[in-house]
Amino acid sequence: MKLKIDRFVLSVIGVIGLAYLFPQWGLPESKFPVDSISGIGISLIFFFYGLKLSPTKLRDGIKNWRLHLLVQASTFLIFPLLVLLFHPLVQNEEQEIIWLAFFFLAALPSTVSSSVVMVSIAKGNIPAAIFNASISGIIGVVLTPLWMGLFVKNAQTDFNFADIYIQLIVQIILPVMFGVVLQRFLGDYAQKYSKQLTLFDKSIILLIIYKSFARSFEENIFSTISVVDMLILFVAVLILFWLLYFLTGFLAKKMKFNTEDQITAQFCGTKKSLVHGTVFAKIIFGNAATIGIILLPLMLFHAIQLLIISVMASKMGVRNQG
Repeated sequence: MKLKIDRFVLSVIGVIGLAYLFPQWGLPESKFPVDSISGIGISLIFFFYGLKLSPTKLRDGIKNWRLHLLVQASTFLIFPLLVLLFHPLVQNEEQEIIWLAFFFLAALPSTVSSSVVMVSIAKGNIPAAIFNASISGIIGVVLTPLWMGLFVKNAQTDFNFADIYIQLIVQIILPVMFGVVLQRFLGDYAQKYSKQLTLFDKSIILLIIYKSFARSFEENIFSTISVVDMLILFVAVLILFWLLYFLTGFLAKKMKFNTEDQITAQFCGTKKSLVHGTVFAKIIFGNAATIGIILLPLMLFHAIQLLIISVMASKMGVRNQG
């Protein structure tokens, strides 16, 4: 089997390199309207997301409540609690920021598109995957800020629940609702031009990543992170992924799920959304110079989950062949 590197992962690496070489374009005083473009882009991403939500498919997937309970518990409860266990080990401000970045990763909702695609390749329960991945983003709008509110204040970041929820409602909930309302009229077009909409989504995410890292590079935030620290960070992300993957699989077996449901539980319950992560980071942390570090574990996790799950999905997909 040939090892394929996701193009979006390569694009993320390229954008980070661009931010390192030309950080001035992403700073608040820049004439290039990064904030305005990314703000409008975020709303459009979730409007198109609403257009692609099929009420029929969601109804088909809602019946298996035990599977949904495991997936959402893994995403919003088990994941954060695992990272929370390591908080007593934090000894200084630098470690606090790194730990906060991991906790932010753990508190995020699951990703939609890749979860459904991977479940489909592995021949899992596709309607349940669609339901869980879709509902996860909505639940995350409520739960992610609540989790982060427990610790963000300690990191000297301006955190205001009212302001954050207003921004989330305006930039995420309302566009999704408009999309759902118009789904019956424009849903077919959204499916027809799905590839173009996905390209638009990724372009906005790359813009937000560029802006985040440009500010961090300009403030020389990464000077405290050595190559050894980066290696430790990568290993920690890898261990975290496998812990969740095996734990979710273990619980699925204990709950006597069939093979299709077990695949869905493991693939959806271990994923984290880079889309929601970049949007939430922008809203929760604002223009904090440390936002690049905050996004670092998430981007490593995103690359790892795509690589590992895509290989495993391909192997599982051929289990009934021959």
